[in-house]
This record gives sequence, structure tokens and C-alpha cells, in this order.
Amino acid sequence: MTAQGGSAGQGVSATPARAPHTGPAAAARSQTDVVLHGIKKMITDGTLQAGSRLPVEKDLAAELGISRGSLREGVRALCIMGVLETRQGDGTYVTSLDSSLLLAPMSFMVDLQTPDGAEHLQSVRRVLESEAAARAALHAQPEALAEAETVLAGIEDMSLGDEPVDHRRVLDADLAFHSIIARASSNPALAALIEALSSRTIRGRMWRAISEQGAIRETHREHRAILAALLAGDPDRARLAMGSHLLAVEDFMHTHPAETSDAAADLPAQ
Repeated sequence: MTAQGGSAGQGVSATPARAPHTGPAAAARSQTDVVLHGIKKMITDGTLQAGSRLPVEKDLAAELGISRGSLREGVRALCIMGVLETRQGDGTYVTSLDSSLLLAPMSFMVDLQTPDGAEHLQSVRRVLESEAAARAALHAQPEALAEAETVLAGIEDMSLGDEPVDHRRVLDADLAFHSIIARASSNPALAALIEALSSRTIRGRMWRAISEQGAIRETHREHRAILAALLAGDPDRARLAMGSHLLAVEDFMHTHPAETSDAAADLPAQ
């Protein structure tokens, strides 16, 4: 008997090569891609603009050459990405396409990073926030600076050791202070990126505040130095003050990897 797929005399059958998967799942993926790229092109070439209502489902599916089911899948994906929004009983619209919407899903991806990656994310955060502080020194409105002062004043007594420390309040103030500066940079994309990174580094910052002697007092002093640079309108000093402040957190995360991953996981969520 001649062996199948081999020469005579081998006595074994060669395993047939597996054909590439071309079933419904693969087809659905490619159809969804058509929707994503098709609607993106319609936005970039001006056919659709921020706030525009999408054509009715039947017409749009025909225009893109896909099924209505695939169109719905693509629309759902674009809604998750912040590109589209569905209004009950009124159709589907292009969002404002604001950076805060389009970059918000990045925080989900950031949260999937392993604990070992938190230190790397902190390094990126330091670079971004240092630049945000420099820009804020030039662009911050008086109202933003007053808000930052109010935040720091609200935890002054705890930070200086005059009253018992509420670590949750201290952390909330930390988050608020950095958020104010990011927004005051007058760069929505930069502010959105900083916001996305903040959630993944929050536990390490809180664990440092709890475990490191004098960390809360030192952090408050650093925050005051940053605010002073902003009030003086000095971008170079603001950049250096912010960079030095965040480098201290980065160094702590590097020297205490277990505390900022496993132990910090027991801290209350944001």
C-alpha cells in the first residue's frame, strides 16, 4: 500500500497541513475591521464630524458592504473606544472626539499591567507630569492655582503631624493636586494620558505614605514647592520640582517592589 502524503515504503501517513481558520469568527473579525476603518475614514475625510449622526443602519451597512450584524459589532467597539455614542431612541452619533474620551480606554490597558510594570509606568508618569507642571506654570488660571492651594491647605495639619493622619484623605488630596496641574497644562491630551497612568501607580504611592517614616510630611513639602513654582510662573523650576517629587516615589517603588505590589493589593481601592 502506498502511504498517503509520503513515499512508498514509509508505512506512515503524513499529517495533513491544517488549513487556516476561515470560519464565522474570522469572518466576523474582518467584517468588524471594515466597520472600524470605514467609519474612521468617514471622520478623517470630513464626511462625519464631531456630533454628526450616523446614517441609518441599513444604508450604512450597504455603503460599507457588510452585514447589519457586523455593523452593530463595529459600532459597539467604537462606542467603547469613545468614538461613537448611542442615544436611546435617537440613533448613533460621533462623540466630541475630545482627548479625555478617546484616551480614557487606555486606563483599562494600563490596569492590566503586571505589578512589575508599575515602576515603568511611574517613570512615564514622571516625564509627562514634569512637562505638565512646566506648561501649567505658563498657562494655569488663577482659579486653578487657588484650587490647588485649597487642596493642600485641607491636609496641612495632618501632613505636618498636628493631627492624626487619614491616609485616604491624604491620597485623595494627592490625586486632586496632580489632576489640577495636569488640567492646568492646557493640553487635554497630556492631561488624559496622566489620568490614565494615575490609577496604576496609586497603590504604590499610598503604601509609601503609610510605611515610610516622614513620607507624608516630605510629600507635602514637595507639593508646596511645586505650587510655589506655579505661582511664580517659573516653568523650569516647576518642571524640576515635579520631577524630583515623582522620582522619590519611583525610587521607593524600585526599592520596595513587594510592598508596592503584593502588600499594597490589600489597600482599599480608589
